[in-house]
Amino acid sequence: MSASGGTKAVVAALIANLTIAVFKFIGWVLTQSSSMLAEAIHSVADSGNQVLLLVGGKRAQRQASEQHPFGYGRERYIYAFIVSIVLFSVGGLFALYEAYHKWQDPHPIEGSWWWVPPAVLIGAIIAESFSFRTAIIESNRVRGKKSWIRFVRSAKSPELPVILLEDLGALLGLVFALFGVSMTLITHNGIWDALGTAMIGILLVVIAVILALETKSLLLGESATAQDVKRIEEAIEENAKNRIIHLKTLHLGPEEILVAAKISIDAQDSGHEIAAEINDAEKRVRAAVPNARVIYIEPDLRRAAVEN
Repeated sequence: MSASGGTKAVVAALIANLTIAVFKFIGWVLTQSSSMLAEAIHSVADSGNQVLLLVGGKRAQRQASEQHPFGYGRERYIYAFIVSIVLFSVGGLFALYEAYHKWQDPHPIEGSWWWVPPAVLIGAIIAESFSFRTAIIESNRVRGKKSWIRFVRSAKSPELPVILLEDLGALLGLVFALFGVSMTLITHNGIWDALGTAMIGILLVVIAVILALETKSLLLGESATAQDVKRIEEAIEENAKNRIIHLKTLHLGPEEILVAAKISIDAQDSGHEIAAEINDAEKRVRAAVPNARVIYIEPDLRRAAVEN
């Protein structure tokens, strides 16, 4: 997955959320609607999350060091996991707390500014739609024929799946807020405002849990995709003398794959010939899968492979 595509989607979402947050806070100040406050905090949390993703992407570009010989690629996963925590606590739990508070003391939206929340929410839906559209376009460049669910679950770069889920949650949250505000204005019953706020809170908690589970898997270490593993196998066995005995892959970062393989060699091969075979195999693997940055190949006799 192209890092530039993820960065473009993150920046688009950040600009949209910062703008929307300002108008939501204005709407809340004028009307004291809990749905507006929940949505304003939601936009602030999303904006902070997008900053975290940008910081993680920047820090992941640092060169490998003696203390971190495999580089800092996984920093992008760490910051994406922090995003899920922020979304759960600042976004979801706050909205649920605000819903409970409003449920205990419901009050209608009154005064001459009653039209502000619907206007702000409709405008926010339009702005978020443009951000969501950017995320969809950038995701389609790398998604291929995968379903959206499969794409979110299998993507090795965290930025696009995070932005997709955040933007989807933002749009649904705005619809819930518009529902709660509209019903409150129609019925003059603040319970509807509390209900809309609760729906926003539940939505954000669900999305945060999904993000946390998917990012946790990346943090633990995932293998290369099935397609990349197949390409690596074919590249190694392109030489008829070499057959794979064991093969393990691991994503050191979204665009960095570690390959560890044990391959068979002929018993009569000299040390020079073995070294040449290993070097050739490494070149073929890198040509087939450019993201295979770290490659360790161990030679072994085919008879030993059968016995083991």
